Amino acid sequence: MITIEHSDISGLSKSGLTRFLNRAREAVGLPGDIDVLLTDDATLRRLNKTFRGKNKATDVLSFPAAENPADHAGDLAISLDTATRQATAFGHSLRDEVRILLLHGLLHLSGMDHEIDNGEMAAREGEIRRELRLPVTLIERVGSSKGRSPKVRRTI
Repeated sequence: MITIEHSDISGLSKSGLTRFLNRAREAVGLPGDIDVLLTDDATLRRLNKTFRGKNKATDVLSFPAAENPADHAGDLAISLDTATRQATAFGHSLRDEVRILLLHGLLHLSGMDHEIDNGEMAAREGEIRRELRLPVTLIERVGSSKGRSPKVRRTI
């Protein structure tokens, strides 16, 4: 289920994002439902501080389910404020940026962690990105942009 708590969602279709989420979830091989919150920087900052001890906004946070992963894989929270800035900076649509963030978050929900896995998540994200016809993924951009890396971390 996708919940939108943001005033400006121009270019985004809840049904289109839901279809993409389901395709991406299948491509990742992640069973179970995923709840997605599309919100603002203030909410992501609060969640990031509460669950990760970092008092700053970020683009995507992943919250894996503690129990019954076959029924519920977890939750994702995405800041549309940050996604809008990143879409502009990387020259693609907000729709594509949200899809990139959804894919990245799904890989984290599946147990992958690019900070410690020696490139496995980056390789998998690149494969699925090409399959789903997305622009360059988060990990690929971070590796190619010096000093401009978005802070995306797996939330436990």
